[in-house]
Amino acid sequence: MLEQWRVALVDDDGVDLAAMGVTSSMVYWADVLYEAPALRGSGHESTALELEQSVDAEDDDLRWLADVPSEERAFVEGLAQKVGFATVFATGEEISDPIVPASPLEAVPLPPWLKRRLMRVFLRDVHHYLYDAGSTPRPGESFRVRRDVRLRGLDALCEGAERPGPHVVVGHSLGSVIAYDLLTDVEGAPRVDALLTVGSPLGISEVQDGLTPPWTRDDGWPSRQLGDGPWMNVYDPLDPVCGGFDRKIADSYRRGGAVRVIDIGVSNRGSWRHAIAKYLGQEQLRGCLRDVLE
Repeated sequence: MLEQWRVALVDDDGVDLAAMGVTSSMVYWADVLYEAPALRGSGHESTALELEQSVDAEDDDLRWLADVPSEERAFVEGLAQKVGFATVFATGEEISDPIVPASPLEAVPLPPWLKRRLMRVFLRDVHHYLYDAGSTPRPGESFRVRRDVRLRGLDALCEGAERPGPHVVVGHSLGSVIAYDLLTDVEGAPRVDALLTVGSPLGISEVQDGLTPPWTRDDGWPSRQLGDGPWMNVYDPLDPVCGGFDRKIADSYRRGGAVRVIDIGVSNRGSWRHAIAKYLGQEQLRGCLRDVLE
């Protein structure tokens, strides 16, 4: 997956990290949640073709929602509404198929199967991370999602801090939430020079609630680990994961009441605007990386 990011970044005269002498690593976490993460994990970050190939009958199973407390179910419902979906819960322990309405914000409406796939994977991933859900993706392997992903992230941050040159953290989708969590609420996290969030749900109030404390609207800036370094947030207005009205995050992550985050809007092509490869092909994002790496 890291190599795919690097290739997407360098395509069409982009940013060649190897030529710049820039090393990189990736915090991989899909195996914490999924038995076969190469096909099923982090589907909301995939291409439409990859998603279509990974859909099977088991993906229609939403029974995990029946086992969560009412507070957590309300969280999932609220998050679903913010990203343009609605779920309908049947009486008793059975949960009906999700109702996925078309969004008026979509220039090219997503096919229903793709919206359902987004709902199933994205909502489950965010819930399991923020609520530190237990996960047993394979026999004999058990995880606490937030705890164990944090440990992996902390290891990667500490390893990066030992290398020469600027230390830049890039987080896409749920990865942006994980990055923010690491920089604000994990003991031992090192200082970094810049933060770049991409296709991020950090502007959604339900996600912010899951990061509280230490998050507050007036002082949500990761001061201890980022200091005066830049934080750029790249979003596509038609990316559903960013939330219909929450895609700009600067007003929600102030530093002492002052706006510091730089929100950068881009326009990705096609019906699936959330794909990381499309974001990495944007000159605005590439410019941000060049500025902080050179």
